[in-house]
Amino acid sequence: MKLKQLESMLGELQQFSNPKAELEQYPTGPHIASRMLYTAENSLGDVSNKIVADFGCGCGTLGAAASLMGAEQVIGIDIDSESLEIASLNAEDLELDINFIQCDIRNLVWRGPIVDTVVMNPPFGTRRNGADMDFLSAALKIASRAVYSLHKTSTREHVKKAALRGFGASSAEVLCELRFDVPKLYKFHKKREMDIAVDLWRFAPKTNQEDDN
Repeated sequence: MKLKQLESMLGELQQFSNPKAELEQYPTGPHIASRMLYTAENSLGDVSNKIVADFGCGCGTLGAAASLMGAEQVIGIDIDSESLEIASLNAEDLELDINFIQCDIRNLVWRGPIVDTVVMNPPFGTRRNGADMDFLSAALKIASRAVYSLHKTSTREHVKKAALRGFGASSAEVLCELRFDVPKLYKFHKKREMDIAVDLWRFAPKTNQEDDN
């Protein structure tokens, strides 16, 4: 699938009807989502014929992108039931077979199939300090091949140190810097719209390095 086609299809998806500030629910726009999954597949082969999990899937944009890029199986996980309902409708609209699980990532005990790749746009940790690191820690425990994640560029050194030293990643690489458009969704937002510099990271879990040796 071509990048423009992927972005166009993701642009048709429903987004949060009642976003929750405490969960830092912001839609992952089609521009970022398409480039994230297109890069993961076409540059590194981490999506096609792989089992992909979308952590904090929200309305299911990243999971849908993974499925459209040829993932063998996609699993979306989110704590919010309303978001999962929208994600399920989005999958139906695109005729995609995606499994959804309601769960707090911090309490995730994985008994499902071996997950090759985790994709996620975690909370930035502005409402609950450390939320982004909770997601990264969980993802690196579950993924057998790679974790793709978006984090604020301003936290780059902290993210790298946490991944390599704290969570046992074998590698942590910024693939590119993107602009994340944040619309005015909540009362505390002063501007109509703002964009935030974010890094697209690829992390490799320790098991991946051990398997390659």
